[in-house]
Amino acid sequence: MNILVIGDLMIDHYLWGSCERISPEAPVQVVDIAKETKVLGGAGNVINNLNTLGAKVSVSSVIGDDANGLELREMLHDIGVDTSNIIIQNGRKTSKKSRVIASSQQVIRYDRESKNDIDDNSVGKILDTLVSKIQRYDVIILSDYGKGILRDELCQGIISLAKNHNIKVLVDPKGSDFSKYKGAYLLTPNKKEAILATSVEITDDKSLKTALLKLKDICELDISLITLSEDGIATYQNELEVFPTVTKEVFDVTGAGDTVIASIAFALASGKDIAQTVKFANLAAGVVVGKIGSATVTLSEIQEYEASLHKSTSDTHVKNFVEIEKIIAKCSSKGKKIVFTNGCFDILHVGHVKYLQIAKSFGDVLIVGLNSDASVSRLKGPTRPVNIAQDRAYLLAALEAVDFVVPFSEDTPLELIKMIKPDVLVKGGDYEGKVVVGTEFAGELKLVDFVDGKSTTKTIEKIQKSQG
Repeated sequence: MNILVIGDLMIDHYLWGSCERISPEAPVQVVDIAKETKVLGGAGNVINNLNTLGAKVSVSSVIGDDANGLELREMLHDIGVDTSNIIIQNGRKTSKKSRVIASSQQVIRYDRESKNDIDDNSVGKILDTLVSKIQRYDVIILSDYGKGILRDELCQGIISLAKNHNIKVLVDPKGSDFSKYKGAYLLTPNKKEAILATSVEITDDKSLKTALLKLKDICELDISLITLSEDGIATYQNELEVFPTVTKEVFDVTGAGDTVIASIAFALASGKDIAQTVKFANLAAGVVVGKIGSATVTLSEIQEYEASLHKSTSDTHVKNFVEIEKIIAKCSSKGKKIVFTNGCFDILHVGHVKYLQIAKSFGDVLIVGLNSDASVSRLKGPTRPVNIAQDRAYLLAALEAVDFVVPFSEDTPLELIKMIKPDVLVKGGDYEGKVVVGTEFAGELKLVDFVDGKSTTKTIEKIQKSQG
């Protein structure tokens, strides 16, 4: 997919240090700078989020012929973003916001930027370029930070062109007059912005619906949407729907709005309907507010976050060798303790569940190797398994204790253990004094006693007796 972002680009510049004294020249802190960092800000943060999600991103904007403009283009080029649509306007200052941080406390911010509207020539260049390239794009985002790029004429020109080619335009709006966005597919105002734009005080579902309908009418939207911070996202297409937030812990809401519109664009470009799209955006926002500073999100982080909420389907936890290798690398980089066990798990019973719960207690992530149908038959006889591997894997993955299930076709999980190199290898208590396959690749071996009287074989015998 290729998503075009049009809007106000800027550099967020940070000077990090510590303060141990007050200046003798004036009653101000003297900050000893230890490091300096720069990241893309404004519409650039939307681009960053799209990039980490895996979209191909292009950008159209207007910057100055200055050192900040050159640096900004280099930053975009470094992450593989097409910058050929960026216009240079003489006399304009490229936005750069510098913050001095002393011991995690922001002391001062100073800005260098132009906030006046771009000139007619720049508007014409953006539209002319869009005419020649518009069929390349699946979705267009207008990221408005009120710095003069998204003039009324430019917004209406973009929306008109996009409509002629059946391309959705999504807008992160600014200000109280949203009329310049008329004809967009949807806007993503927060509650405060929606109240200002509609003059409707949102206090309950009734007033929320009124505001959504008014936005839909004012801007002739396909879908009306309002973000509600900790209360989630509300939409109106044919009826009011509120999708609750899935945030566990909030550290910083900086850039959450950028993540929301980026994830909405990504999901819509992927073919998701609006309900699926908003749920995806809620998950993405839940990830970024758990980070410090303007943050981005990846698909794997969203999947991991969804899994942590116990709202993902079981099949998303069933992985092949290639997928689990990537997951292991990520878990290891975060210092997570990996636990591995394996078995046939033909007819799942309480003994299995208690065994797996104990296994999980030995670490952070429990991976279960599952024998294929052919290997179960070789080990247990031609009448086994009772349940096919797909069903067995799905049931195991549904257990809270199990993080991932990996089917294997060999008689033993040696190759799987060799690849995973678990911190803890878990086997049943009946392996006491026996050789356990794969121990040479594991940090330690733990033996867990089974629940007395609970086994698949005994369950099958019980069923056979009752049928006889």
